[in-house]
Amino acid sequence: MSDLSAFSLAGKTVLVTGANTGIGQGIALGLGRAGARVIGAGRSSMAETAALLAGIGAPFEAVTADLGSTAAAQAMFEAAWNAHGPIDGLVNNAGIITRVDAVDFTEDDWDRVMDINLKTMFFLCQALGRKALAAGRPARIVNIASMLSFQGGIRVASYTASKSGVLGITRLLANEWAGRGINVNAIAPGYIETNNTEALRNDPDRSAAILGRIPAGRWGLPADIGDAAVFLMAPASNYVHGAVIPVDGGWLAR
Repeated sequence: MSDLSAFSLAGKTVLVTGANTGIGQGIALGLGRAGARVIGAGRSSMAETAALLAGIGAPFEAVTADLGSTAAAQAMFEAAWNAHGPIDGLVNNAGIITRVDAVDFTEDDWDRVMDINLKTMFFLCQALGRKALAAGRPARIVNIASMLSFQGGIRVASYTASKSGVLGITRLLANEWAGRGINVNAIAPGYIETNNTEALRNDPDRSAAILGRIPAGRWGLPADIGDAAVFLMAPASNYVHGAVIPVDGGWLAR
């Protein structure tokens, strides 16, 4: 029997995409507090995340990649595994959104979002799956879904399609890999205090309407998502496969 907590990630290395800010940063910090070594991957500087993790004594490595390119993302994963691996866990957090009326949506609006949110997500899962299965190693994958994995939304056709796909692929991979030592699950964040929601929070009418539907009566914090990610990365969730955890203050319950 291990003396470690069922929520400990001591000795584990976890790759988090889009760890520079917001939810990705909250996830990186949560994993670091639980004892993981975190690798942050993305296009933007992760200096702030690195400083925050250094402040709690957690190891952090930053790797640069254009996650809009599947080939670049796969090359990044291979390089990260060779330099910092083996990698025990993957959090597919990086994502973008485009807001345009459906009648005006362009193919570029569609492709840019789908490439990062769904295509790259799948092929990074595949990259870790191939390594783990070949080596007979256990692994964990957490994909970041959305309220729009369940709802339609408005003016976000490619985002809704991509996040519905994230949930479907999470379940498919769990079906294929659960019996082979790989846990694949998802988190669906609700309305979280990040740069992406600043405009909504600064709009009194929109903010009041949103808060009026959230039973918890507050916006979520990146740390709320980070704590859920720790659970899904840790031994505490050993028998959890193909699940999606809404971290939404009760939004979906309304």
